Amino acid sequence: MTAKQMGPAEWLLLIALSVLWGGSFLFVEIALEGARPLTLVFGRVSIAALVLVVYVHARGERLPADRRVWMRFAVMGFLNNLVPFALIAWGQTHIDSGLASIINATTPLFTVLVAHAFTTDERMTAGRLAGVVLGLAGVVVLIGPSALGEVGVAVVGELAVLAAAVSYAFAGVWGRRLGGLPPAVAAAGMLVCSSVMAAPLALAVDGLPRAVPALPVLAAILAIAVLSTALAYILYFRILAAAGATNLLLVTFLIPVTAILFGVVLLGERLGASALAGMALIFAGLACVDGRVLARLRPARAA
Repeated sequence: MTAKQMGPAEWLLLIALSVLWGGSFLFVEIALEGARPLTLVFGRVSIAALVLVVYVHARGERLPADRRVWMRFAVMGFLNNLVPFALIAWGQTHIDSGLASIINATTPLFTVLVAHAFTTDERMTAGRLAGVVLGLAGVVVLIGPSALGEVGVAVVGELAVLAAAVSYAFAGVWGRRLGGLPPAVAAAGMLVCSSVMAAPLALAVDGLPRAVPALPVLAAILAIAVLSTALAYILYFRILAAAGATNLLLVTFLIPVTAILFGVVLLGERLGASALAGMALIFAGLACVDGRVLARLRPARAA
């Protein structure tokens, strides 16, 4: 099956989505100045859930009443929201936003492994295997030799974001169980469940806020909830319907670029040589998993 064609409208939506998701790492960095990680996660998912529930009802759709469907929402909310959002937020207390975005870009590589292990129709191919090997090599280069010696907080932060990517991979496979639902309904149900799970965890671990956070912190939480979560999911499913899953994978290449630009321009972050080399290997791995570059090279070699 060939990928659908990307027109100007789809490219604009894809770039907009990369800005929204790349910006999430910036918003997290700002929000963590006055909010603890689990409190930030609760604010993110609860506000986004409210926005998407209103959006679903405005479209004339309704959330399902079937208890089994809500159990699927709960598992999806745990794997796709609660675990990765918390790990990334905690990881960013120890590493820069640009580095977190590069590590997060390994999600499709882990998805290949999880899909091969737990599905029958997405088996490993030579190109995907090469992509996984290159991507994991990029992770090793990115984290560096410090992980082999004394494990500092920076390495632990990097591993936390890497674990978030693994959780996203499992969520990608589990999400197939929600395929019969309207996309906005599935996203809203998932976020409602993750909000219910995040509330007691944030209260138990972080406690009640002792003071009202500063305006930039509140603005960052609102931005990550409304823009990088609720609006991003709406764009995600629109691109998926218009351009297909293969073209949607291209956003994985764009997110680190936008996140790094935000970090450099607005936060004064700088990436070292190992981070750039690791990013190059990860991108090469993603290109192998995507397959289109290799497909174009084959006719050229044959000619």
